[in-house]
Amino acid sequence: MEKTNVCRLLDQAGIEYEEKEYEVDENDLSGSHAADIMGADHDSVYKTLVLKGEKNGYLVCCIPVDEELDLKKTAKAAGEKKVEMLPVKDLLSVTGYIRGGCSPIGMKKKFPTYIEETAVLFEKIAVSAGMRGKQIILNPEDLAKYVGGKFVPLTKE
Repeated sequence: MEKTNVCRLLDQAGIEYEEKEYEVDENDLSGSHAADIMGADHDSVYKTLVLKGEKNGYLVCCIPVDEELDLKKTAKAAGEKKVEMLPVKDLLSVTGYIRGGCSPIGMKKKFPTYIEETAVLFEKIAVSAGMRGKQIILNPEDLAKYVGGKFVPLTKE
């Protein structure tokens, strides 16, 4: 299995993780689809979203694949009046990743990262390994420590 940059970074940091590969469906790049194929609990598979705030610029949010991001909660967590989703066309230039393969680990720059607080209920969560069809499974506390992330409420009720 070819190591992604995400895996190399975690190896260097001495963080334990597991890799999961799955068949990509170009018509369905959703995390829910990935969770189904991997046979994983949807609440423990996290998608990575990139947003832009008015004051502080880019920020990263990790939320369960079936949940919807609450922009008001996100703005509050980031100390912003307003945040908006980064247009998909800007994703690669800002993060170095493409849609469906965006990982909170190893972006071009270190951005403030917020992880849905329910992640701590799981011993392990899955996030993208930095390419479509590959996830890494790791302890949410290890992820937060590595990316300098904060556990906050981010999803719509």
